[in-house]
Parts: sequence; structure tokens; C-alpha cells
Amino acid sequence: MLDDKLVKELLRLMHPGDVLREDLDLFTYSYDGSHLPLVPASRPDLVVKARSTQQVAGVLRLAYRYGTPVVARGLGSGRTGGSIPVEGGIVLCCDEMNRIIEFDEKNLMVTVEPGIRTMDLYNYCARRGLFYPPDPSSAAHSTIGGNIAENAGGARAVKYGVTKDYVMGLEVVLADGRVLQTGGKSVKNVTGYDLTRLFVGSEGTLGIVTKAVLKLIPLPKVRRTVQVMFSSLEGACAAVERSIQSGTVPAAAEIMDQTSIQAVAGFQRLEVDPDVEAAIIFEFDGDSEDNLDRQTKLAMSLCRECGSIRFRVAMTPEESEELWNLRRGISSAVAALAPNRIGEDISVPRAAFPEIVKRLRAIATEYGLRIAVFGHAGDGNLHPSILTDLSIPGEKEKVAKVVGEIFKAALELGGTLSGEHGIGITKKDYIVDALGEVGVDTIRSIKKALDPKGILNPGKIF
Repeated sequence: MLDDKLVKELLRLMHPGDVLREDLDLFTYSYDGSHLPLVPASRPDLVVKARSTQQVAGVLRLAYRYGTPVVARGLGSGRTGGSIPVEGGIVLCCDEMNRIIEFDEKNLMVTVEPGIRTMDLYNYCARRGLFYPPDPSSAAHSTIGGNIAENAGGARAVKYGVTKDYVMGLEVVLADGRVLQTGGKSVKNVTGYDLTRLFVGSEGTLGIVTKAVLKLIPLPKVRRTVQVMFSSLEGACAAVERSIQSGTVPAAAEIMDQTSIQAVAGFQRLEVDPDVEAAIIFEFDGDSEDNLDRQTKLAMSLCRECGSIRFRVAMTPEESEELWNLRRGISSAVAALAPNRIGEDISVPRAAFPEIVKRLRAIATEYGLRIAVFGHAGDGNLHPSILTDLSIPGEKEKVAKVVGEIFKAALELGGTLSGEHGIGITKKDYIVDALGEVGVDTIRSIKKALDPKGILNPGKIF
């Protein structure tokens, strides 16, 4: 329970309608997009809808004084429980802080508030001929603040990188309410420590982002989407690897195994050849149709050598959207295959991609569970989904072992626990395995220095 004095001060600070205390409101902010069957939802004691940096700073000053937990939240699309208030306290929702503050065409930068939706930012810039590349699958319903907190990636990361590659500067409210400015529009900046990078991927445990300066690049003049079906998952993996080694780096290279393909096909009432065991969706972009023709022809040749059985090139924007729908519909379709789906997010070096796929199949066979495999083949980021029924006696324990085996396999291959979803609640038990004792001690020291009372998003990462 919150101290009554704190509640009264919050009500004086905020507009009364922006302080939510009804049971239904508290329940609404007790979960996120992770749908975690192994982690119960946790209700906040209060929800505050912030509309300015000054309000965020005021809330944190009060919370710091009273030692009250604060969990920052956007639209709740996270996949690891990052915005679940596991220790109650205040959920500080920033989705109303959604303005584009400045569009700086000369410097190829845009300054935004954290609540702007990723897709809205992309569309705004594209209409002006500029490109914000990060494109998490949740782009239509995720916010830039959440993307920064998790260092979100997406399909285009293979060619264009992830969120951290586009964050030039931040305005961050620290745990005690002080406002910190980091970075800026200078392309080169080695004045002091790189504080901007420190906050990207910190999952709201070090400060709350209230503004971001983001780098833009010229929008590619042309794009082309290609869907390739394979008779084996190994062949599909090899095709992506060879494509990148050839110098033909696609803007996106998304892979799906047979389980994933059949799930989406059933969901969307599509017919799929039963001989198809894997599919890749490539997206190529460039400055001319001739350039795309060269990339497409080389990809077609490499795919044939790796056992492709169907190669379809989208000829219109509508056909491109149709091909991409196969990938975008995976999460929902796969989730419908079983009472429970535990989706993971591992990342390995590109060269280890075929081996991690092989190991995932071996783990599924060993434990007698179905694991749907899909993800970003171009940068080694996979999303294996365990399909199960946790109501079966002993199933939770079995699934926990499988999750551990998946993480172990990724780490053995030089990979890591998360490529873009963060650690949150679901992976914190494995953080020492990934970073080592010294690594964890180091980040704990940083956490203690910036948040000595431990009020920012407690119960996450560590």
C-alpha cells in the first residue's frame, strides 16, 4: 500500500483524471504482451499518466522520497514481463507523451517523446523521404520509449542494425527526479562516458526516457519482397548464410520452420505444399530496379543450390504485403496450436545459426515437446516457441528444463540470452551464466550508483 501522504501529493501534482486507482484500471496495467503462464500478473498500487518531463520528474522525486517502486510503461507490448509491477508501487505510463518535437531534415535527425508508436514515427519520416529503420514485429503497437528500454531490433536489423544504432541523444529522468541530457546531434562525440548507450537496453532500471534524438537515413528508392520455400530447414539456413557471404545483404531475411508455416497457413486459410519444411522471406532494397534485379537473381541462384522448391517475387505492394503476412501472423498462429506457448528470444553469431537450429530440434526431440522455430535468420536472432499444456502434472518443470537447455545451447555457441526482448522477469535467473559474476557485479554497481534506493523497475534483470 502507498503512503496516504504520497497519494495526496501525487493528486496535487497531476490532473486528477491522470491518477488511476480503480480496480479495473490497476488490473489493466498488471500485465504486458508476454502472456507469461509461469509469471503471475502483479497489480500496481497506482497508475499515473504522465504528459511532460516535468510531471515525470515530479513523480520520481516523490517516489524517491517515500521509497516507492516506479515502473515505466508505454503500450505494454514487451515480451519478458519488463513492465509488470512485480513489487506493486506506481506504474508511470508515458503513452500520452507521443509528440514529434522536431524534424531536423538538415541533420537527418528527429526528436521525439517516448510514447510515439514506432510505426507512426516510421510513416512520418517516410512521407518526408527519410527512413527510421528499426522495425520490431510490434511496431504498430509499441512505443519508441519501450524500444529504447529493450534495444528493440526487428526484421531489418540484418542490414540496418537495431535501436541503439539510431539513438543519438536522450533526456532521462533519474531515480531522484533530476533530469539528465545525454548525447546530441553531433555525429562524433567522445566527451566523457557514453551515457546514451548506457540507458539503451536498461529496461527502465536506471532512469526513465522522456525525449530521444534519433538518427535517420535516406529512404531506399525501391524495395522488393521475395518468398522462398525449402524442402529442409538446413537448406534454408544455408541459403541465408551464403547470401550474406556473397555480399548480397538483404534488408531482411526471416526464417520459419514447418510448424510455423503450417500454423499461419491454417490461421489464414492458405494452402501450403506438405513437402515444404521451411520458408524464408527476403526483402531487398536499393537505389534502382536494376540493382534489385541483380540481388534477386543472385539470391534465386543461391537458394536453388540449397534446395529451394518455390521462389515467388512480389510484383506489387499488395503482393509484398501478402507475403509479409505469412511472417507477421506467426506469433498469434503458433500460440493457437497449444494451450500454452512459451516464446523465447535467443541470439547467436551468424555462423552458428545452422547449429543452433539443429540443437533446438534435438532439444524438442529429447523432451518430447513441440518447438516452433522462427526469427531473424540474417542476424542470428531466433524466437523458439515451446508449445505445451502447463495444466499437465510435471509439465511446468519440464518446460523450465527446456528453457534452460535452449539458453545453454545459445551460450555454448557464443550467443546470448536475448537479441531484442530484454531480460525482464523471465531470464534473470540465467543472467550470471551469460555475463559472469564480474559482469553482474559491474552492472549492479551501476544500478546502485544511479538508483541507490532501488525504486526503478525492481525485480527485473537481477
